[in-house]
Amino acid sequence: MPGRKPGPSIKRPKTYEALKKKGMSKARAARISNAQAKKSR
Repeated sequence: MPGRKPGPSIKRPKTYEALKKKGMSKARAARISNAQAKKSR
């Protein structure tokens, strides 16, 4: 569904969307983007 924003559990939506465009699964992209957000604190 193009144009939909990820849910509130995604901490870095831009990273999430970039990973999804590269072909990653939703779950894996979410884990990676949230882990990066945790590191950047």
